[in-house]
Amino acid sequence: MELIGGSSTRFDVNWEANYYSVFEEVPMHTNRRDLLLAGACAASTALVGSVAARLRAEESNPPPETPTIRLAKNPSICIAPQYVVRDLLNAEGFTNVVYVESDAGVEQTRAIAKGDIDFTLHFSGPLLLEIDRGASITVVAGVHVGCFELFAKEGIRSVADLKGRTVGQQGVGSSPHVFISAMAALVGLDPAKDIEWVTSTSVKPIELFAEGKIDAFLGFPPEPQRLRAQNIGHVIVNSAQDRPWSQYYCCMLAGTREFVRKNPIATKRVVRAMLRATDLCVSSPALVARRMVDGGFTPRQDYAAQTLADVPYNRWREYDPEDTIRFYALRLREAKMLKSNPTKIIADAADWRFLNEVRRELGS
Repeated sequence: MELIGGSSTRFDVNWEANYYSVFEEVPMHTNRRDLLLAGACAASTALVGSVAARLRAEESNPPPETPTIRLAKNPSICIAPQYVVRDLLNAEGFTNVVYVESDAGVEQTRAIAKGDIDFTLHFSGPLLLEIDRGASITVVAGVHVGCFELFAKEGIRSVADLKGRTVGQQGVGSSPHVFISAMAALVGLDPAKDIEWVTSTSVKPIELFAEGKIDAFLGFPPEPQRLRAQNIGHVIVNSAQDRPWSQYYCCMLAGTREFVRKNPIATKRVVRAMLRATDLCVSSPALVARRMVDGGFTPRQDYAAQTLADVPYNRWREYDPEDTIRFYALRLREAKMLKSNPTKIIADAADWRFLNEVRRELGS
């Protein structure tokens, strides 16, 4: 694992000045009237200002048990809240926010279990598989609904049509492999027998699909945005829109079990910052897209902006994260990929105390 970033600067209590100087990069000599008239950032200012007011009211509360928090960085940009949460974490008392290079699948899940990463947003499917194998992971919140899109070539109109077809994936246990397996099981296919999986280490599955060498490919942002922009293939499942997938969280916030157990104050502050960052993706998508590019999390601002428009970040308050765990655990049991029943997984690897407290605070 390569540590690729950090911060040793704590936000000052003067949030308006800091927000515009650090987050918006507006010169500090800009007068207050001009700042308040900056309509594109008004919602963001209100959000950060509300955090400042609450933190001032909680000055007597103890700080987080550790000043350092480590988050994952991977090619997927649907986890946008994680990429713009640094300032909010600084405000919560974390003076050192570090991003750890990872993948978007198996490696990331194992990094959490090993304690190489403290928290990350991740698709629930791979998390459940590792938890089933005994990994020390605790899921603490649901963050956003689906972002995956299943693309196919002409002649394939549904998941059932994938029988006997070639489907690309990054590896067994990767997010695309787990998600397609769950979809296949739901329509009566045996993903291990009925689908011809193509795993490539030298050429990415999206490139194989673009070149017409495989029949289907499941992508996560910015891949769907690229394929649509280039008019390659057609979508047969959009997990942000199509039932039942759109009724459950896609990415959930998970942490190292030992960290959650030893650092309850820090854990709650991470949950609160991440959900506020999720709200920021709704209130100020253009700002978030620019910050993702400026922070080196993605090279294309247009794809980032489209991702923020495509993914329903505004629905995290609507669902119960336990329902997501039950749903995917059952689907993966049907696919013969998971042994534990949902009740055991929830008992062993979920802790909603922090989410419930934050929801009450945010009026959810």
